[in-house]
Amino acid sequence: MFSRVAKLHIQGFPLGDWQTNSYLVWIEQQGRKPAWIVDVGDRPAALIDAVRRSGAEVEAILFTHAHLDHIMGLPEVLRELGDLPRLAHAVEHPWFTDPLLNLSALADVPAVSVAQPTGTLAEAETLKLGPTSWRVLHTPGHSPGSISLVCDEAAAAIVGDTLFAGSVGRSDFPTSDPRQLDASLARLMQLDDRFAVHPGHGPSTTIGAERRSNPFLR
Repeated sequence: MFSRVAKLHIQGFPLGDWQTNSYLVWIEQQGRKPAWIVDVGDRPAALIDAVRRSGAEVEAILFTHAHLDHIMGLPEVLRELGDLPRLAHAVEHPWFTDPLLNLSALADVPAVSVAQPTGTLAEAETLKLGPTSWRVLHTPGHSPGSISLVCDEAAAAIVGDTLFAGSVGRSDFPTSDPRQLDASLARLMQLDDRFAVHPGHGPSTTIGAERRSNPFLR
């Protein structure tokens, strides 16, 4: 699904056994293609190939949260694309090296410990990608440091594992909070119906579609 802003692209890559959506976000601007990667799932070869084929100039890797399936491909991306800046909510910085916190210790996979972020994503912060502006919303519940990225002019939101097409994020993990998740979902539902929603798993959707038909929002 592409945004409504001319020459802004949001391309998802379902990666690894969990089919985690890693996004390549880029904008064509005066012969350049400034870009972000959002989340890095396992076995990210398709994502890396797309970066190279598109000519995107990745400025940073942003993380919606730090569960294992959203961070475990980071070593390969850094090895292939260089030591890029890495941004995540401050409360989850320790998760990148702690298998208990990132849940890999509870999964049937080798323990995940990857390079920690080099910077933070915080509530009400505004990020620039080319001429576009993106608001950072702190949307905890699935995890305490979950964030969403909202571009108002593109009517687009990248929401991690907070909201899915027809479902919502799990809130039964040790660090989850169901009441916080409900509050975060209510906050996302304040967006206009036309907003495209790009989740951490599954197909993209819209706020309007979820407002009308998502059984977990009723």
